[in-house]
Amino acid sequence: MNRSRIDLGVGIFVAIGILALLFLALKVGNLGGETLRDAYELTANFDNIGGLKARAPVKASGVLVGRVTDIHYDREKFQAHVTLKIDGRYRFPKDTFATINTSGLLGEQYLGLEPGGDEKDLAPGETITKTQSAVVLEKLISRFMFDKAAEGGGDKPAAEPAK
Repeated sequence: MNRSRIDLGVGIFVAIGILALLFLALKVGNLGGETLRDAYELTANFDNIGGLKARAPVKASGVLVGRVTDIHYDREKFQAHVTLKIDGRYRFPKDTFATINTSGLLGEQYLGLEPGGDEKDLAPGETITKTQSAVVLEKLISRFMFDKAAEGGGDKPAAEPAK
């Protein structure tokens, strides 16, 4: 009797542990179950989306207002076409600015919305026209290195030998 009670306790403990790991995996993978009420879709086009992925958060002032639902390449415009699902509780003006940002130095990428001052709101299905592509760290570093190399080129006179 005592042995079966211990086995039952261990089994319950293991089951709770597995459920906790499953919960953490879903949260880390952005597959958690937050629901968007009366959600509507918006689209945006970017020259470079960096590492932005479907299910990435859409934030305004740091508040989660939606999710990226689809990303594909537009062969006519030669841009990335991003579809967003925005919670119906939030409305954004027509001159809203969409940027691709990174959480921290090497964190996940998310889409940030910065509302403008237009009195008319974006209607469901409309496209955000003002966008800023992702900042690619490798391009910034290479630009910095090439600028420094050009600065240090043959512009400086040679040092005179010591006497």
